[in-house]
Amino acid sequence: MAIIDPKEGALDLKSATPGAIIAAVRDEIDYDLSLQDALARDYANVSAVSRMMQPRISEKLGKEVNLESVTTSLKRLRGAYTAASEEIRAVIAESVVNVRTHVSKISVEKTRKTVEAVGAMLATYQHDFLHVSESISSITLIFDQKLHNKIRESLPDSVILEEGDDYAAIIVQSPVRIRTTPGCIINFYNQIARRHVNIEDTVSCHTDTIIVVKMREVGKAFTALTDLITEERKRLESRE
Repeated sequence: MAIIDPKEGALDLKSATPGAIIAAVRDEIDYDLSLQDALARDYANVSAVSRMMQPRISEKLGKEVNLESVTTSLKRLRGAYTAASEEIRAVIAESVVNVRTHVSKISVEKTRKTVEAVGAMLATYQHDFLHVSESISSITLIFDQKLHNKIRESLPDSVILEEGDDYAAIIVQSPVRIRTTPGCIINFYNQIARRHVNIEDTVSCHTDTIIVVKMREVGKAFTALTDLITEERKRLESRE
């Protein structure tokens, strides 16, 4: 049996300090995007949220935590979750969403040969929908489904990490200010995550944000983004 040294941060079950409680409440909020949104927009019922959280906080800390302590922690943290800045909201309002269905995705090991092969593909299919993202050890290609067989033939089986053809690409085209306005893209991602849609892949190219989702979920993702943009446009129009 492993023995945990208290000096290494083991929790003392006899004394859940205010600091431990607020840290546990913060963890709960950080893993709940809808709650973050409610706090940012100031429509969360703090008392109701506290009652919902109390059992989980008690379980996390290993002892009973009273409701008042959870409520106090939640009130202290509420100010940390704020709505997007005016600059971000203006960029979102000027963005446009397009959808490209029937998209394929292939991820391959990053080797000298695959880098050369992908470079040749970019030259060959420069007029088609083909986007490439690169990490330290792999390369992911997102492209029109009609190119799947041709691209697949250019890559040996041994380097394939993942392959699929049941995707859609949502392309968010934003004004050039997105390049110097931090926090815009995370708002797009959060909006999709709140609809419980998994983002399969994403790449940012100049002022375009490309978000790849499963075909069966493209409707929810598209609606989430268009609702966000419409809301920000209405807000700006009401102020003019």
